[in-house]
Amino acid sequence: MNTFGHNFRLTSFGESHSQAIGGIVDGCPPGVAVDYDLLLSEMARRHLGADATTRQEPDDVELLSGILNGVTLGTPIAFIIRNKEQRSTDYNDLADCYRPGHADFTWQQRYGLRDFRGGGRASARETAVRVAAGALAKMVLRQRLINVEASVLYNPTPAENDSSGGIIQCTVRGLPAGVGNPIFGKLNACLAAAIMSIPSATGFEMGEGFSAAHMKGSEWADQWRSDGSLGTVTNHCGGIQGGISNGMPILFRAAFHPVATLPIPTQCLTPLGTTKTITPHGRHDRNHIPRTVVVVEAMTALVIADLLGSS
Repeated sequence: MNTFGHNFRLTSFGESHSQAIGGIVDGCPPGVAVDYDLLLSEMARRHLGADATTRQEPDDVELLSGILNGVTLGTPIAFIIRNKEQRSTDYNDLADCYRPGHADFTWQQRYGLRDFRGGGRASARETAVRVAAGALAKMVLRQRLINVEASVLYNPTPAENDSSGGIIQCTVRGLPAGVGNPIFGKLNACLAAAIMSIPSATGFEMGEGFSAAHMKGSEWADQWRSDGSLGTVTNHCGGIQGGISNGMPILFRAAFHPVATLPIPTQCLTPLGTTKTITPHGRHDRNHIPRTVVVVEAMTALVIADLLGSS
């Protein structure tokens, strides 16, 4: 499943250690001014964090089609991001073993083979494509005065020779009431699916989330304002009712597990069922939460742009 969305669609390609990664955005409306500064700054945000990987590639996005004189044509926008700092030999030890906490074993079982160089498409390197496409989606949303902004809510400092995860909170402001579809096309369900597709995502909650289970019904229901604004006094639901936006800010949180690769001897499993101890090489995050913020924003923007395309 390499295509995301229906009306505003992203198809991504490439592996962590292939010549390039990239994507095709189809369904972007014509006449959208391309903000190249925004695109550059979004790509740079994916490298934030003192404990981020030392694989610091420039992530220059080469826009190949769909744009003329700085404006979208309404035709497919193709782009590539060249991989310029691969060190594939760092992963030679992984050709015949499966690391704990990684997708090595499951990809092998699913496809009968896998790209062991940096995890292939299971690598977080793939999220650079999402960020580039998300920047285009943000340009579309900006025309409608819709803003997507995420921030770190919880981010512990990793211990020495260890890693840590965290929680990111995201808010969408300016989204009018009436976006989303009933039953299986709910806005909150679409957001949950998008966010849970990000590598290392383990949890998603809207509004009060799991805390709502401890509330009384009299506390939970968001009461209408008396000023005629069609807004609510509280926003326990996170801006979505019945799977459709109600005009209040969309609010959700996502949890991410720690990076599984550690620079210490690690017991792996071989295809024969025996164990093999290796010390992982390569360049890995100790804490990836700061650089995941922009990925959360990108996937959120893609969801909103896709749903607005059906309205």
